[in-house]
Amino acid sequence: MSSLYLDFIRIRFLTMLAYRVNYYSGILVYTLNIGVYYFTWQAIYGGKEQLAGFTAAQMTTYVAVSWMARAFYFNNLDREIATEIRDGTIAIQFIRPYNYLLVKMMQGFGEGLFRFTMFMIPGMIIAIILFPVQLPTSPVSWIGFLVMLFFSFLINTQLNILVGLMAFFIENNDGLMRMKRVVVDLFSGLLIPISFFPGWLVSIMNFLPFQAITYLPGSVFTGRVQGTGILEVLGIQVLWFVILLVPMIIVWRAARVRLFVQGG
Repeated sequence: MSSLYLDFIRIRFLTMLAYRVNYYSGILVYTLNIGVYYFTWQAIYGGKEQLAGFTAAQMTTYVAVSWMARAFYFNNLDREIATEIRDGTIAIQFIRPYNYLLVKMMQGFGEGLFRFTMFMIPGMIIAIILFPVQLPTSPVSWIGFLVMLFFSFLINTQLNILVGLMAFFIENNDGLMRMKRVVVDLFSGLLIPISFFPGWLVSIMNFLPFQAITYLPGSVFTGRVQGTGILEVLGIQVLWFVILLVPMIIVWRAARVRLFVQGG
């Protein structure tokens, strides 16, 4: 059975590979995004050594690695699931000998592996050449970041699956999907590091899963979190991964009941 799920990873990777030319322009777009944020933050710092706990050099590194990390963990599983629900093809999934949610996770991971090798790594190399990005010197920081990057994918994918499954209960969840994307990009720290938000909002965001997607891994990569602190922030990611499994299972079971009742 495990080989079956591994096949879904391989098939999605090969499917993405067939359209790899489309991602060359994506590297350019992400590099331009990094450039815009780099010059914007340079202007904001205006010669100051530190803002909200970030030095100017750390901010440059944070911007570059955050956007390139997004290239790995980003996927459109929410839209894919919603489409399968609307056109009825999801009904076929119930009679197949596998877990639909796990299959979606595997497909998303196959896409993520493609993005990591064909998008994130080349894009990061270009960013290092163009901008003063400071790479971690500690092997522990590298290992911690890569493990956390994997959990960033898991948590973001869980949110996507939850929003996609809402198509069972909402006639059109396009607006919900757009709102989710904006909320994730903003509250994960992709657009603005969380430490720049007002204190009361930071307190609220500490109880939300979004920081675990971008801000915490970025803090490890930039060296703002080191040593045992890496295990602590990794623990936050693991905790949110486990917590988000609960609503996923509940919504999925409710969706199955709804499908059987309406579909007969």
